[in-house]
Amino acid sequence: MVMQQNWTEAYILCEVFGTTYALRSEEIEQLEMVGQLTPVPNAPPCVEGVTSVRGQVIPAMSLRARFGFPRAAYDLRSRLVVVRSEGRTVGLIADSAREFATITPDKIQPPPDALASLSGNYLRGVAQLGDRLVLVLDVAGLLAPDSIPTLPATTETAVVAI
Repeated sequence: MVMQQNWTEAYILCEVFGTTYALRSEEIEQLEMVGQLTPVPNAPPCVEGVTSVRGQVIPAMSLRARFGFPRAAYDLRSRLVVVRSEGRTVGLIADSAREFATITPDKIQPPPDALASLSGNYLRGVAQLGDRLVLVLDVAGLLAPDSIPTLPATTETAVVAI
């Protein structure tokens, strides 16, 4: 008799421009309100600047800008999702992030080919939670330096490495 393991992974659900995204909770260090952001010259367009979180200065990346959506003013629902991947700590700015979910691996479908080619390496798949579709993100792919849109060629290097 073969026993199937039916394990689940915990995720934090974030809203960005009306879409729900899932980040594995094991990659998240903490959730914070979006505080003071200090702009940094020559940073990639999606990097809003740096901020201090519990005494540590980290870059803050707008998920709206990273995904090509229009920017919006931060409000009380906006969250800085502090993630750690491959030795880097980065704050991801989401419109909101207040929901937790468990998703079994078999519920995550690979992204459709057309969507996968548009989203680079940061989309792990798509899961259906109740009546909504959730895009499951790969934090390492999201933060990969070669996948982050850069400034025009007039700028050789970015001051903020994420």
